[in-house]
Amino acid sequence: MCILFIAVDQHPDYPLIIAANRDEFHARLTQQSHFWESPSQMLAGKDLQAGGTWLGVSTNGNIAALTNIRAPSKDRFDAMTRGELVVNALNFQGPWSLHSHTLEKTANDYNGFNLVYGQWQELYVFNSHSKKYQALTKGVYGLSNAQLNTPWPKTQQGTHALKELCQSEQPIVTERLFAILSDPTQAIDDDLPDTGIAKPWEKMLSSIFIKSPDYGTRCSTVITIDRHFNLNWEERSYDPAGHVTDTQTHSFVVNS
Repeated sequence: MCILFIAVDQHPDYPLIIAANRDEFHARLTQQSHFWESPSQMLAGKDLQAGGTWLGVSTNGNIAALTNIRAPSKDRFDAMTRGELVVNALNFQGPWSLHSHTLEKTANDYNGFNLVYGQWQELYVFNSHSKKYQALTKGVYGLSNAQLNTPWPKTQQGTHALKELCQSEQPIVTERLFAILSDPTQAIDDDLPDTGIAKPWEKMLSSIFIKSPDYGTRCSTVITIDRHFNLNWEERSYDPAGHVTDTQTHSFVVNS
């Protein structure tokens, strides 16, 4: 379970801004973001249980990010790991229409997912339940565990905050993006979505930043690309109490 906020051509200095949280059980073994040995051009964290990842970039400008669709009644134990979808997109070379058609054909091999994918100037999002994809044109987007811009309180809250930040006259600084990702505000009971899980879990999962002893926000990542094609990546990892345990920063120039 994750949440993503994306701004496409909304800030004069940064044509692309991505702010993302990865939510997972704290016991699940994870490697922090790094350039993989193979493929060496890929920067991402790594799920050591299944071998995939949830968010990554490649030096050629490919970007991919994954969120699960929360629909427990439809989940299968024999499904393929969704983390490989991000790896496949980061390594893809070819027309993105071809990759989109591949996602349509193979969607049923996985439990429900949303995948953001593409070259950084040509991003798409695919929903495996609808088997439809759409281009991320100019705008601000929120993606959690339903469809793109589903009006869940936390999705609306983060989208609104990112939109305000892009429209303000103040410069974008990483700390302000992390502030959006660190908001622990939970939805009131009347606004909770009904996704088929117990209400106490629905309540806990209703905040942008999730904190509990067993499950919560494991890391936050901010990605910005400026007008000179400089990509900056910063990732902060957290313990179950929500304290920062590690920070990873990377910068490089992506293909234009």
